[in-house]
Amino acid sequence: MSDLIPHMRSTPLFVATLLTSVNVCAGGIDETINRFMTPITEALSRVIFFSVPIFGADVPLVVLWLISAAVFFTVYFNFLNISGFKHALKIVRGDYADPKAHGEVSHFQALTTAVSGTVGIGNIGGVAVAISVGGPGAAFWMVLAGILGMSTKFVECTLGTYYRQVNADGSVSGGPMYYLRQGFAEVGLPRAGKFLGSFYAMGIVLGCLGIGNMFQSNQAYIQFVSVSGGDNSWFADKGWLFGVALALLVGVVIIGGIKSIAKVTSKVVPFMALFYCSAALIIIAMNFEAMPFALNAIISNAFNPEGIAGGMIGAMIIGFQRAVFSNEAGIGSAPIAHSAVQTDQPLSEGYVSLLEPFIDTVVICSITALVIITTFYYDPSFTEGLSGIQMTSAAFERNISWSPYLIAIAGLLFAFSTMLAWAYYGLKGWTYLVGESKFADLSFKAVFCCFVVLGCSIKLDAVLNFSDALVFLICIPNIIGLYVMAPRVKRELKKYKQALKEQELTAKEVTVN
Repeated sequence: MSDLIPHMRSTPLFVATLLTSVNVCAGGIDETINRFMTPITEALSRVIFFSVPIFGADVPLVVLWLISAAVFFTVYFNFLNISGFKHALKIVRGDYADPKAHGEVSHFQALTTAVSGTVGIGNIGGVAVAISVGGPGAAFWMVLAGILGMSTKFVECTLGTYYRQVNADGSVSGGPMYYLRQGFAEVGLPRAGKFLGSFYAMGIVLGCLGIGNMFQSNQAYIQFVSVSGGDNSWFADKGWLFGVALALLVGVVIIGGIKSIAKVTSKVVPFMALFYCSAALIIIAMNFEAMPFALNAIISNAFNPEGIAGGMIGAMIIGFQRAVFSNEAGIGSAPIAHSAVQTDQPLSEGYVSLLEPFIDTVVICSITALVIITTFYYDPSFTEGLSGIQMTSAAFERNISWSPYLIAIAGLLFAFSTMLAWAYYGLKGWTYLVGESKFADLSFKAVFCCFVVLGCSIKLDAVLNFSDALVFLICIPNIIGLYVMAPRVKRELKKYKQALKEQELTAKEVTVN
């Protein structure tokens, strides 16, 4: 040990040299990976996001696939997305909680975990992109798509809880991979179900490392640098250091599994939602005189048949696309979190899931849209040269000069909470493929944390785009499964409603006596 002491005096120089070498290698690595992945990503994207012209507007087939399912399930279940809203609130507040039921987390914790996976940077920046491309009318169609998406969430989260697997240690595993395998077996197609389940599991594992991890950590790092001095920030060239710190925070939470994740998200999600929405409502209140202009712009542009790209069809497609990309209805990720709920009534969690698209799209995205559109009233040209989260930040800054710091804090919280949820999604996909074991659990979490650091250190654009496309690819088998098993959900819903009536009658009799 004493022989090393003289060399330790030169440690700063050694570390600087080492980090320089790492940065050079990282630059070479990301270029090599991007060159290799680009043709694969482009080929996959051409298939997944293939568009067809409709009234002059290019419509991605995957968006039509998701929206068609949402419309079908809304009608098939007699607009349960509206009629079931009140009952969903009762369940979340604990009116029907059963401490003896199977499961690991409460209805509220399951909801906040799922919401943490959908409420992300897109709620701040993605809405701005939708409005800049599709006009103010995109906000109307975005809200409508969010309301329709509530029906899809109901079906997939009911199935996720119904077909979940309760492990020997009391932990729960659920999601599309389980209901695809078992649901298809019940209709006489076991091989198809097994293939689709494994395909979905592989897709969610790879997808979680990109869109649910590297993209989020990268955006968190960018936001942090922007509020700590930009290019002059001490962290400007130290993404790896920020990544290590973020990975440690994520690791501390996810190491404890869904119970630990749910404890954190049950506190972080309400806080970050209230924090961001309160700030946005203050801006809207300051712009109150612009509200008639904003509402008129949203409605008139939503139904304007002229200038298709910016008119009704264009606004509809852009709004729908932003909504399905934001709330993930039909993607199948949320059922993985909802299936961990403590209940023996799968339909109850289906009701709870109705609140997820409502919070994500109808509330948070709508508020963001109003902040941006009311700003047009005062400065129609404020969007020039801006895109995404920069546009939202500029809209806030017009009223409150230091509001970009609020946006940055909200962005950091959104990114962090999203990583927690997607770590759990990926883990359940991984254990489905390799089996439930302590080694499988810990090894995946270690890999996930390593990718957090990678996301802050190198720019793997092709990998992120590949991940994005893959996440939407797995919605195809998921939606097929929902169509196949919708009749079962409808039968179970009828039983559930009957049981509720009997329970209410019994409660009235007890009260009278």
